[in-house]
Amino acid sequence: MIILALDASGRQVSAALWSEGGPVRCLVEPAAQGQAALLPALVERLLTEAGHPRPDAVAAIIGPGGFTGLRVALSLAQGLAAGWEVPVIGVTLGEALAAAVPAPLRAARAVWSVTDSRRGHWFLEQVAPGQDQATAPPVSVLPEALPRPSGPIAAAGDMAPQLAARLLARGDAAVLTDCRRPDPGAIAAVAALRLAGRIPPLAAQPLYVDPPSVRPPA
Repeated sequence: MIILALDASGRQVSAALWSEGGPVRCLVEPAAQGQAALLPALVERLLTEAGHPRPDAVAAIIGPGGFTGLRVALSLAQGLAAGWEVPVIGVTLGEALAAAVPAPLRAARAVWSVTDSRRGHWFLEQVAPGQDQATAPPVSVLPEALPRPSGPIAAAGDMAPQLAARLLARGDAAVLTDCRRPDPGAIAAVAALRLAGRIPPLAAQPLYVDPPSVRPPA
């Protein structure tokens, strides 16, 4: 089984081909903007270098993340999947980050993934110890108003250092992981679990925690 995994939820775009033995090939490019042009070109390069295999499924991060990047990755995933006549599978950012945390740590601690919303708050997503799917949809939280964890935490995501520092400062049990951005191979690994029916299905539709910014006409 081969899965093509895509991500444009943050400040980089990535694409990977994954087989049951692990990642086959992975490409990552910085992309603070311009994902609409960068991601399709990256995928074409990836497929060309790999000899244009026909994947058995396409996976993409559905959120949380930037509005434009999520739409770009999901539209591309859906288009490619339709052309190949294969399923397209949604994976949340927190699920992909948790999948990259070392197994012993994941078994003993909940993974809290925090992402900068760029609006003064964080997106928080939780994966329970030993689980592969998110406990609940991600929520928007103020850094100074974090919920109390019910047990030890492993911090992941681009704001993980700040999360771990705040939790430790108030006496919560937390460790900092080095998982800042989702590994494309981890995205595919979670998608493979969904494809096999080992975790609940998830629609490949954008998962917006905040509503899009709307500006009144000038």
